[in-house]
Amino acid sequence: MKVFLDSNIPMYVAGRDHPNREPAVRLLEKVRKGKVDACTSTEVLQEILYRYSALARLDLVGAVYESFVEICPTVLGVTLADTDRAREVLLSSPGISARDAIHAAVMLNHNLGWIATFDAGFDKVDGIRRFRLV
Repeated sequence: MKVFLDSNIPMYVAGRDHPNREPAVRLLEKVRKGKVDACTSTEVLQEILYRYSALARLDLVGAVYESFVEICPTVLGVTLADTDRAREVLLSSPGISARDAIHAAVMLNHNLGWIATFDAGFDKVDGIRRFRLV
């Protein structure tokens, strides 16, 4: 089973103390050790760049981006087929954000049914389940 990693996983790891930090750390350690087969997408990487830029935390951009790509080297591109599917996800999953619809579309187009995220919005998407983070 391959698990798609959302941007909030590495961001909680790099962030301040928070209840989600330790579960995110444990997950990335499992990925690093090969106990969890993981992937992500270029849109997730873009979110990391965008968020730290918006927070004026350019000191974190390189470290978070590079360590995340090192831990999770399978990075899926976003294609026209993915944005077309994201449109369908937006229309069929009320309340999901456009960015999350892109993630869901990439996952669905690559037959990935599991996502590691703290975002409950993915619960609204048929065919996608959240990976248990403990």
